[in-house]
Amino acid sequence: MTVQPASRSGAAARDTTARIAAPLAFGILVIAIWQSLVSFAGVDDYLLPSPFAIGAEFVEFWPTVVSAGVITGTNALIGLVAGSVVGILLALLASASRVADSLAAPLVASLAVVPIVALAPVLNSMFGADSQVGRQVIAALAAFVPVFVNTLRGLRQTRPVHRELMRSYAAKPGQVMRVLTLPAARPFIFTGIRIASSLAVISALVAEYFGGPRGGLGGVISTSAASSAYARAWAYVVGAIILGLVFFLVTAALERLASPASARPFGRAGGRQ
Repeated sequence: MTVQPASRSGAAARDTTARIAAPLAFGILVIAIWQSLVSFAGVDDYLLPSPFAIGAEFVEFWPTVVSAGVITGTNALIGLVAGSVVGILLALLASASRVADSLAAPLVASLAVVPIVALAPVLNSMFGADSQVGRQVIAALAAFVPVFVNTLRGLRQTRPVHRELMRSYAAKPGQVMRVLTLPAARPFIFTGIRIASSLAVISALVAEYFGGPRGGLGGVISTSAASSAYARAWAYVVGAIILGLVFFLVTAALERLASPASARPFGRAGGRQ
């Protein structure tokens, strides 16, 4: 049985439309309920500003949202890249050596439970009040753990029979890694990076509450809340949400670009049944 290209493209379009329409409809419903509660139930602004007030502040202070988002996003990006690179390299070493694996396990477990609220002031003091390095280190630590764990799990997905087959072909360790191990681990690596992207943004944002140079989203949120500009603080929170979504969508797009066509939905190699 052959699935016609038009049928496949139509099904893909309907699936894409459903995936976009459902969250949008739910979001509109939540905003409508939120606005109704604030308008008719008399909820105070300091408890919950109205969506209209937040939207007005977001538009008015859009340049500040962008400039603060660039600062926080830069710190998160540097941390995400550094943490991902170190996590992948350490996972490669741990998968190849039992000694490295036994040494890395307690280290990763310790880093996974390090509280940002305790580490941020220490690093900000260590690197200086005018340096962003402390926040970048915190974002890197947050990104490192999920990337390492998922990459190590992916590197262990290859079956022994496949490794024996590669040995029968006299494949070198580098060839086994390139042809067999890394392709099997690719989905796990990108899953870890997707998770790490959100954690890097959150960590960089939270680290801005505990000293260091001002100007990031965390700093303007705390400043606005302290000055009782609650709608403005929520507007900056919306900016932080948008920043996190951008990181998530970019990493998802990179995963799609890095995946072979046969592994994609309705790819050329898997289009016929």
